[in-house]
Amino acid sequence: MTKYNIEEEYASLHSSFPIHKHRPIIGITGNYDSGKCTLLEGYYRSVLEAGGTPLIIPSFDDTDAMVSLLDRVDALILSGGGDINPLYLGEEPIRELSSINPARDSQGLLLVRLAANRQAPILGICRGIQVMTAALGGKLYQDIYKEASATLKHSQDTERHVATHSVRIASSSKLAAIFGNPNLHVNSFHHQALKEVAPGFTVTAISPDGLIEAIESTDYKSMIGVQWPPECMILGGDRTMIPLFEWLVDEACSFAAARTLHNRILTLDTHCDTPMKFDQQIRFDNRDPRILVDLHKMTEGHLDATIMVAYLRQLERDKASLDAAFAKAERLLTEIEAMVTHNTHSVGIAYTPDDLYRLKREGRRALMLGIENGYAIGDDTSRIEHFRRRGVVYMTLCHNGDNDLCDSARGNAEHGGLSALGRETIREMNRVGMMVDLSHAAESSLYQAIEVSRTPIVCSHSSARALCDHPRNLTDDQLRALAASGGVVQTCLYDGFLRKEGGATVDDAVRHICHMVNVAGIDHVGIGTDFDGDGGIIGCSDASEVINLTRRLLAEGFTEEDITRLWGGNFLRVMRIVQG
Repeated sequence: MTKYNIEEEYASLHSSFPIHKHRPIIGITGNYDSGKCTLLEGYYRSVLEAGGTPLIIPSFDDTDAMVSLLDRVDALILSGGGDINPLYLGEEPIRELSSINPARDSQGLLLVRLAANRQAPILGICRGIQVMTAALGGKLYQDIYKEASATLKHSQDTERHVATHSVRIASSSKLAAIFGNPNLHVNSFHHQALKEVAPGFTVTAISPDGLIEAIESTDYKSMIGVQWPPECMILGGDRTMIPLFEWLVDEACSFAAARTLHNRILTLDTHCDTPMKFDQQIRFDNRDPRILVDLHKMTEGHLDATIMVAYLRQLERDKASLDAAFAKAERLLTEIEAMVTHNTHSVGIAYTPDDLYRLKREGRRALMLGIENGYAIGDDTSRIEHFRRRGVVYMTLCHNGDNDLCDSARGNAEHGGLSALGRETIREMNRVGMMVDLSHAAESSLYQAIEVSRTPIVCSHSSARALCDHPRNLTDDQLRALAASGGVVQTCLYDGFLRKEGGATVDDAVRHICHMVNVAGIDHVGIGTDFDGDGGIIGCSDASEVINLTRRLLAEGFTEEDITRLWGGNFLRVMRIVQG
């Protein structure tokens, strides 16, 4: 036996700098039996072999500790173990059910939900794929021989690192890309299995007797589950399964990089329509499934701030209708303020860029106020100063349909661009320090607004017409004109503005960002999601998922400086100019 010399080891470690290469932290849920936390060696050996740092997570039910844990780990492995208690899943136990582990079940089910909300990479193994599926809305077989008519031996007697049956992998899956082989020989130790995958997942591997052997997310989440125990292979010197752990470590690195970046920079979404849902009695401090932006989702997605707008549908333009529009804008702004007051410990209203940075330093989220549709001022430009004094940072001149100010992209070219009142409105907005927003406006309106305005204009939520031919999007000529005047366009995450045929994903959003950056320049593009106003796409469907967009931007080669500009830096540059 070689004698260990701590002094030599310590000196060697500190003989150069830095002393280590950073590795992502991979949390592994431990088994629990007779008061002991246990874990098979193959789990942490596989993580180390793949380039990660293993961290064993014991069973506990302290939710503060769970959330704190998820703030620090970069990925999760849900390990194998005993059966899941069917009572937790709304079922009665059948005779064939084996030993259960309630302490693991309660923690595992909640941990999966919390981690998925935070977009953390997850690998579910054996029991882990079942926990992941049950937690997210899928269904399980309590016993595959009783309920699924399995014909293979799925609980082998031979050594754990020996493969005993094959699985067929879907050719277009992540799993196929990981292993590079449509057929894989695996080991097997289970009698429970998946009956139905959870929403947002697809089956990626099947056993010869038709059981689900692997799943992965279809919603651009870094989540894979396998029914076999891949960690055992390394114990026999077999590296066949290491690529699966390398995939997890790579995803953990990407996630950690995006999370660290969001902690360093300010992230501002420049258009959000959540006040449209106020009549449903939503609560901003609840994780409310009816809305896409709330305190929970903003925190989970590391989104610092959003501009909430008082949206006004374009209706009649008689005096009574105009006064009603003004009154509605007033009411919505008041309701936003009341919502913030109710949650002042966690969120504040920002009136200037400096306010945004102050709120971030204080650990609070920030809301800014906007108005969507100049219909709100009617024909009275004095209301512009009134709204500016209330804190409104921008007003979108029109919505769907021409109004008294300008022609809309979805209108009848009533004015040939700006009306005389529209020109007066822009001059008054310049005077009081309110940003002029031309999203929804006709091409003629945008070009004329650039000429009239003394300060740069913005488009708070628009995308590229060259990639998706929709009148709400901007042509390349519009992009160039906007950039030449110092303005900025904020990429909209509405499905119909990203792909004409629908089904847009976060990759389509990145495609539009890249195109607009190539045309207008990195200083003139940003992000305005339009959440709660039809915005939200696969992979970035609500505020909790905005970090996925950042991960895609990093993968595309955008630098931290670039992403700082895209996530609000460019927009705030214009805001500072406008506010003087």
